[in-house]
Amino acid sequence: MIKTFNRFGIGAALAMAMVLGACSKKNTKDDGDTAAGDASMNVTDLGSGSTIPELPPIYFAYDSFNLDSVAKSSLGGHAAWLRSKPGVNVQVEGHTDERGTTEYNLALGERRAASIRDYLISQGIEAGRLSTISYGEERPSVSGASNEATWSRNRRGEFVLAN
Repeated sequence: MIKTFNRFGIGAALAMAMVLGACSKKNTKDDGDTAAGDASMNVTDLGSGSTIPELPPIYFAYDSFNLDSVAKSSLGGHAAWLRSKPGVNVQVEGHTDERGTTEYNLALGERRAASIRDYLISQGIEAGRLSTISYGEERPSVSGASNEATWSRNRRGEFVLAN
């Protein structure tokens, strides 16, 4: 069905597939009930430093910390979830792929985390509830092959429960 790709088509298609894949996953409690969208779920049971299942990663283009329309749309949902959980504090983790120096990737990861934090603040989330950290290339989501499919999954911002 796809006949041609413009120069951004493959990246956009990969980003959309990742977003749709993240949105289609169901999270369940121990009793088997679906937890996604369950406003009564006690997130603090996860423990500080735990990834928050209701807040899937935000992905970035190569060498970029800019939020595209897909990321902004996802973050709109993240902001709505955070508004429904006023007692939850979040740490935004910035990650990069393996390309670049350690110093460059740590700085890029920090800029990615900051761009997510700043966007959430612009959506009404209190700044005091959001902290950032950069791991650069040190905590890949996917490892193994050094190719665009792997790199694109590692260029991300993740959300963990903060104290």
